[in-house]
Amino acid sequence: MATVLAEKAKELGLKYFLISYTDLFGSQRAKLVPASAIAGMQKNGAGFAGFATWLDLSPADPDMFAIPDPETLTVLPWKKDVGWLASDIWMAGKPVAQGPRVVLKNVMAQAAELGLQMKSGVECEFFLTNADGTAIADELDTGSKPCYDAGALMRRYDVITELCDAMLDLGWNPYQNDHEDANGQFEMNWHYDDALLTADRHVFFKFMAKSIAEKHGLRATFMPKPFLGLTGSGCHSHVSLWNGETNLFEDEAGELGVSQLGYHFIGGTIKHADALAAVLNPTVNSYKRINAPRTTSGATWAPNTVTYSGNNRTHMVRIPEPGRFEMRLADGAVNPYLLQAGILAAGLDGIKNKIDPGKRLDINMYTEGHKVTDAKRLPLNLLDALRAFEANDTLKASLGESFVKSYAKLKHGEWNEYAAHLTDWERKATLDC
Repeated sequence: MATVLAEKAKELGLKYFLISYTDLFGSQRAKLVPASAIAGMQKNGAGFAGFATWLDLSPADPDMFAIPDPETLTVLPWKKDVGWLASDIWMAGKPVAQGPRVVLKNVMAQAAELGLQMKSGVECEFFLTNADGTAIADELDTGSKPCYDAGALMRRYDVITELCDAMLDLGWNPYQNDHEDANGQFEMNWHYDDALLTADRHVFFKFMAKSIAEKHGLRATFMPKPFLGLTGSGCHSHVSLWNGETNLFEDEAGELGVSQLGYHFIGGTIKHADALAAVLNPTVNSYKRINAPRTTSGATWAPNTVTYSGNNRTHMVRIPEPGRFEMRLADGAVNPYLLQAGILAAGLDGIKNKIDPGKRLDINMYTEGHKVTDAKRLPLNLLDALRAFEANDTLKASLGESFVKSYAKLKHGEWNEYAAHLTDWERKATLDC
C-alpha cells in the first residue's frame, strides 16, 4: 500500500517536510513544506524555477515540479519534526530527462529488462575543516601517516558518533568509521543495497554530514582535493549485479571468484573510463586528485591508469573478494545518482557486447606503472574528460542524449569560467616573459 505522507506526519509528529531534488552539479535543492500542505504536494509536487538551479533550462521554461517519493521519507535525526523526501523532477506532465534521479531510474530500467539489478555501496570520504574551509579543524592532527589514528578519530568523537548514531536509527546498518589517509579526513560506511536506495542515502548522507558538522561549529567538505599536499577524498563504489537473490558476479570457478558476466561488466567500465571520468570526476578540482603526485602520506590512493587488479588499491578497479568489485575512480564531488548511473551504463554495454577487460595486473601502479605501455591513461583535466564523454555514443544512448547534452553544456561553462581565471602561478611564471 502506498505511503500517505499526511498520515505519516501525524504518526511521526512531523511539522514540516523537505521536498528535495538534486541538480546536475549534485547540489541539493529543497522547499520546506508544512505538514498541512503535504497531501497536495504528494500528488502534484513542489514548484521550482528550474533555471534558478544547475539545470539546462531557461527563465522562459514553465514551472518544474519535484514530486516526492514517499518511500524515501527520512526523519532528520538532528531535527525530528522535519521529514526529508527525495524527488523526481517533472515539467509539462513529463519527467525532466536531464534530472539525475530520472537518469538513474532509466538506466536501472534498462538493466531490469535484462533481469538485472545492480546493488552497490559507497565509501564516503570527507574533511572536517574550520568554518571557512581554509584549514583542517584539528590542529593536533599533524601526523605524516594519520590513517586510522585513534587519537585524531576520538577528538572528533562527538561529530562522528552523532552521524553514526543517526544512520543506526535510520536502519542503514553502518558498520565502521575511521580517520582516513589525510589529516582531517574521515570515512563512514554503511551496508550496500539497491543502487537507487544507495544513491538516495548518499545524497542524504552528504546533507546530514554538512548539517551536523555545522552544528558543531565545523565544516564537512567532500571537495576532491581541498589541500594539495594531502590525499584527496574519493568515493569508491562497491558493485555487484543480481537476479533476485542470486549474485551474478559470484562464481566459485571464476578467476578470483568472479563470473564471466562480472568480467564483461568490468570490461565495460574499462572501455568507457575516460568518458565516465566526466561524471565520476565532475569538477576542475577533481583532476588534482587523479594523476596526482605522491602526498605526505606516501600515496594518493587514487588511480592514474585505466587498469584492474585483485586486492590491490593502486588500480582503477579492484576485486577485493569474490562476487563484487570496487570502482575507485569517483571522488567526493560526484553526483550520487550519476555515479550509479554511469557505472551501470558502462557495465551493461560490457555485458551486451561481451567486452574483455584485458589482462589483470597485480603490480604496484604507483611504482611500476611506467612499465605498462598499453593501458589507457585517465584524462588530465575536465575538458579532456568532457570531450570523451560527448564523443561516447554508447553512454549517450544509455544515459540519454538530453542529459548528456545538458550536462556537457553546463560543465563546459564551468571549465570556461575556470580558464578565464588569472592565477598567481601564471603571474609568477610568465610576468617576465
